[in-house]
Amino acid sequence: MASDNKNTKKKISQLEDLGNGIYKEIERGQNPYLIVPTRGLANVKYSKEKGILTLGESTSKRYFLNVGHVRKFVQTVAVASLSKNLIQSDKHTSLRDVFYQMRRTIPGTKIDVVDDQTETDKAVEDLELITDLTREQLHITANKNGAVAGDVVIEDREDTIDWAKMGSGGWAIPSTTEDIEFKRVNAKFVLYMEKAAIWDRLNEDRAWKKLNCVIIASQGQATRGIRRLLQRLYNEQNLPVYILTDFDPWGFYIYSAIKFGSIALAHASEKLALPQARFMGLLADDIERYDLKRHLIKFKDVDMVRLKQIQKYEWFKDNKPWTEEFGKMEKLGAKVELNAFTAKGLSFMTEKYLPEKIKEKKFLD
Repeated sequence: MASDNKNTKKKISQLEDLGNGIYKEIERGQNPYLIVPTRGLANVKYSKEKGILTLGESTSKRYFLNVGHVRKFVQTVAVASLSKNLIQSDKHTSLRDVFYQMRRTIPGTKIDVVDDQTETDKAVEDLELITDLTREQLHITANKNGAVAGDVVIEDREDTIDWAKMGSGGWAIPSTTEDIEFKRVNAKFVLYMEKAAIWDRLNEDRAWKKLNCVIIASQGQATRGIRRLLQRLYNEQNLPVYILTDFDPWGFYIYSAIKFGSIALAHASEKLALPQARFMGLLADDIERYDLKRHLIKFKDVDMVRLKQIQKYEWFKDNKPWTEEFGKMEKLGAKVELNAFTAKGLSFMTEKYLPEKIKEKKFLD
């Protein structure tokens, strides 16, 4: 509890320092400004030492007395004020609610602080960059989009929750997973999958119990709450994390974003990326081994373009197993979905595919 109070005071202090800095500039008769790290691709670097994407040192100044800057300046300061109040009252609000709370007319004018949610979303992202606090630490949340099951007991805001007793839907993973406390963890590894339908299939089979693991899913790209949860399960509970996706460029990208981070969230890689994650999804050799050729889905142009992009990623270029995998996919000119396994039996993944992958350690790093 003392640690929580200390963290709260630190966050409030950071936001107050931001406001005080602006106030002092005004008192001195100066044009107040914000220093905002540049989010462009040119300022995103891959750190081989850390194994993650990081944001470079390039910054820009956003001035209050500048017609081109003033709107974003005011929006960012307004979000900072809102966040400070949220932290002080120990309450959270959604990105959508931030928009409605900020949508007001500036006194004496006919100008609204914000016109649509894209403006408040960008202001929140800018505040993350300025303060080095994540959106979740600023008490601003996004929609829930994920589920988890396993022999794990947690405490979340004084509620004790058993992931093994959450029924067919599992426990809905919130946007903020930073303050969850692990009370009991009985698992050997974590299995994350990109599709909710695959998670439903494995949960109905109680695969998490048979394989002694935790199963987690989103619908497509992993949310920030899920990424942070995966990172915490690895760092704090020493659970290896395996990524289960389709054999397609989009599935490979999902793995890449979890492991190395993403360009859009390069500033938060330290808190979200997991360089130790390994790929347990469908590979080219699995198509032959499990007789999945009749389930090949021919590439569209957009699929090949995506594959070419991923092949050029710095973290893949010198990785021989991955370059070979990309080459095989390019030669096939097709993809295969995990759902294809249901043609061999609804429980095929639980009873055969996953146990064999684990036993033979058929992972890509």
